[in-house]
Amino acid sequence: MPSSFSPSRFVVGTALCCLSLPAVCADPVATLPSVTVTGEASTPLQPSIHQEQLRLDRVPGGTNLITPQDEVRMSTLRDATDFQPGIVVQEFFGGIDQPRLNIRGSGIQSNPVNRGVLLLQDGLPINEADGSFVIGLLEPRNASLISVRRGANALSAGATTLGGEMDFQSLIGTQGDMFSIEGGSFGRLGLYAGKGFTGEQFDGRVSLSHDKAEGYRHHSDGERTNLSANFGVRGDNFENRTYLSYTDLKFDIPTVIPRDRAYSDPKSVMGDYPGDAPNVYNSDPNRKTRQLRLANRSYIGNEDLNQTFGVYWQTVDDTFTDPTTSTDTTGHTWGAQWQLAGKLQSLDYRLALDWARSDMDREVTPQNPVTGKRMPRIANFDLQAENRSALLGLEYHLTPQLSLVGDLKYTQAIRDANNRDNGIGRDQKWSYASPKAGIVWKPADTMRWYANVSRSNEAPTYWELLSGASVNELDLQRATTYEIGGDGRMFTGTAYPVNWAISIYHSNVDDELMEVADPSDPTGSKSIVYNYSDRTRHQGIEAGLNGSLPSPGIGKFDYRLAYTFSDFRFRGGEFDGNRIAGVPRHVLSAEILYRVGGWQIGPNVHWMPSDTYTDHVNTQGLEQKSYALLGFKVAYQHNKNWTAWVQADNLTDKTYVSSYRIGRQNRLAQPRFLPGNGRSVSAGLKYQF
Repeated sequence: MPSSFSPSRFVVGTALCCLSLPAVCADPVATLPSVTVTGEASTPLQPSIHQEQLRLDRVPGGTNLITPQDEVRMSTLRDATDFQPGIVVQEFFGGIDQPRLNIRGSGIQSNPVNRGVLLLQDGLPINEADGSFVIGLLEPRNASLISVRRGANALSAGATTLGGEMDFQSLIGTQGDMFSIEGGSFGRLGLYAGKGFTGEQFDGRVSLSHDKAEGYRHHSDGERTNLSANFGVRGDNFENRTYLSYTDLKFDIPTVIPRDRAYSDPKSVMGDYPGDAPNVYNSDPNRKTRQLRLANRSYIGNEDLNQTFGVYWQTVDDTFTDPTTSTDTTGHTWGAQWQLAGKLQSLDYRLALDWARSDMDREVTPQNPVTGKRMPRIANFDLQAENRSALLGLEYHLTPQLSLVGDLKYTQAIRDANNRDNGIGRDQKWSYASPKAGIVWKPADTMRWYANVSRSNEAPTYWELLSGASVNELDLQRATTYEIGGDGRMFTGTAYPVNWAISIYHSNVDDELMEVADPSDPTGSKSIVYNYSDRTRHQGIEAGLNGSLPSPGIGKFDYRLAYTFSDFRFRGGEFDGNRIAGVPRHVLSAEILYRVGGWQIGPNVHWMPSDTYTDHVNTQGLEQKSYALLGFKVAYQHNKNWTAWVQADNLTDKTYVSSYRIGRQNRLAQPRFLPGNGRSVSAGLKYQF
């Protein structure tokens, strides 16, 4: 893009173009008739889909409301967030693994775990206090809805990053009582059972799931078991809910291979060819994570004045082994939240406090990448991370259609680290404010427009701060974001309404946290982390559309379309003018299903229409090639109880790269690339009772 490019002309010009077109889905059309829910509850702590949508309508920015129970296959985060604008999930190897979650470029540079988005379970954080999370611990089949507040549109006091927050709300009571079984290519097997109960003033639910897969590539077996339960009691102007979950996750990692091999022999790993180093079969890269979590929330009051209290505790035992290093982390995380909310005539207000602390022990042990032999431990870290956050939020209703919205968050983030083996450590602390001002205009009940300007801040996690036996000194990643957009529904008086939504944003980022492959490491597993010395820019469009169309026969066509455009560049410094590696410029997903009676049948596509640079130098010939993956789905629901489905993915058996290790300047022979899955077929059966 020419250096004379004007951000303001980009935002305004694109907005004017988009206002003349239908835009994207804020409320996705179901791919099957909705799950039958008996005794559906709607409470202050567990709002219904309609109530959550009303809450999101008051946010002056981009949001997603996802109903995962409407999806036929729902074992991974990719399944649950498919066909959603602004949410980009790059699979590592398509199994029970650690896909890279990207919202507006958040955490796109991180490896092996994710950062940049605050993940919530029933309003309480899943992240460790340093901001990191293991994304494979999520069980989307337990969620009644997923509420996503992109960027600074996050509502939680502790959510201050560029990516915003994603809240998984649990099924409660007799919602989604079911048993399901599914299986398919690459040794895929999934089992799920959930049963609830309800009384006049209480309810509860227990679920158990188990997933396993042999994987498409060599050395890519995976397995996950999850047990979840919750119990709630209600009274006049009172509710209390307790949540318990345990997850055991383990998977082998096939790791990266050179680009030429990724396209010529995508199932292969390092070790399949003579002279390969590292040898995956000897070094055995894998991840084994166990998490136990207990949480409780209480609500007291009514819409005019209420308080919400929340506490949680979780323990983690995580071993991540790459070809050269094994990292063992054990620890405990505690957290507490309080919020006071109410109304004063035309003014709605929120006061909130958030506190989280993690105490972790981390051992780092190198190993020979060829033989896999363990070497003496090089570090035994004592880690303490703590966050203290406060929020003041105001919403002033100028008229019933026009509201001004403002938030001010203030945070202290502490990251202390000490290596017990050599006594060397570093204590780091940051204090920062994250303000936001916005406007919401609703000219009609079926239309909403908004604009906002915000400031985001992100402290580094320990995966960035620790390097071998030493502790890096890093600064905050900061960004100022401008956003405009809208959403709504057209043709509401007809049998074929259209849902649309669009967001356009421009973020000026300072000290962006960059993680690149170490050029001196032939294995492709070691990283270098630093704050970029100059400015970077993230800007883009998040758009989607869904609805129904008439058909010549007795049925109709349901369609979903999501498009995410990302224009991320360096605006000074070493890579001035280059594209930031790792972010697909265009991502489009679409589905159209013919629905008649209990049947739905039709194709889908996931399309990345342009090549993506894999290093910041933007080396020609080392890009992730563009690709289009075609799929097809057939589903049938009988008597609202039985559902059967068959789904085919990558029908043309396209060879493509799904993800890669980002570098400063990659080389052709270096292992940097992760091939995506080949053609696959899966099928399932679900009984709702």
